[in-house]
Amino acid sequence: MELKILDLSFSYNSTKTLDSIALKIKGRDILCIIGPNGSGKTTLLKCMNKKLKPTTGAILVNDINMLRMNRKEVAKNIGAVPQVSTVSFPFTVYDLVMMGRYSHMRRFSAENENDRAVVSQCLARTGIVHMADRLITEISGGEYQKVVIARALAQQPKILLLDEVTSHLDINHQIEILELVKTLSETENLAIVMVLHDLSLAARYSTKTIMLQKGRVFACGRPEDVISIENIRDVYGIEVEMGCSNKGNYLNVIPLSIIPEMSD
Repeated sequence: MELKILDLSFSYNSTKTLDSIALKIKGRDILCIIGPNGSGKTTLLKCMNKKLKPTTGAILVNDINMLRMNRKEVAKNIGAVPQVSTVSFPFTVYDLVMMGRYSHMRRFSAENENDRAVVSQCLARTGIVHMADRLITEISGGEYQKVVIARALAQQPKILLLDEVTSHLDINHQIEILELVKTLSETENLAIVMVLHDLSLAARYSTKTIMLQKGRVFACGRPEDVISIENIRDVYGIEVEMGCSNKGNYLNVIPLSIIPEMSD
């Protein structure tokens, strides 16, 4: 599997939000998109999921232009976990994950034995088999994130998009979710694209990192090269200290102070 973005730009009305984005990922890559608020991170994910149509450029999945795919074809290739995902109706966990099978079902048809087998596998992979009969209105935020990931996996995609998947979670659930994402990338041969605000977590869990500034690629490459004191100063307008943890050699980013002339 290979995903290519070629010279992609996008505008809301006359305001250019993305400008000349280019990147390439393949199975088992974990690409992390970082950048300040308003830099175009979520807009880029929405273009990659055909929620938005690029003004110029192309997105290719195994050299097939996504714009030529119908909604079901997109869903069979790309699973998405949005930034905000809430369901107020009291579906069970099992029923919500089964919704991920819609792209594999014929119109007005009920799920078959294969659909049920896939859903059971997705519940097992995300560690929520024991929750299958629980109502989604009665589970925690961390548990709900696993359910939404399981629903995306039920599409049997080649690419998984995650938009701030750790938002509003405590540190325990943040690590649990990101370890799950890492495992899925390795065992399912998935290409992962995720937006994260926490630069330390981005450095720890990405194999590639892209830093956006005002809709353009400021830096792209290995996380240790992209997430640097100089780049953070130039893009975020903040001074930081950086070091490695004693265990696992993980990169830590410690904010120090805002650069006054860049904060206006």
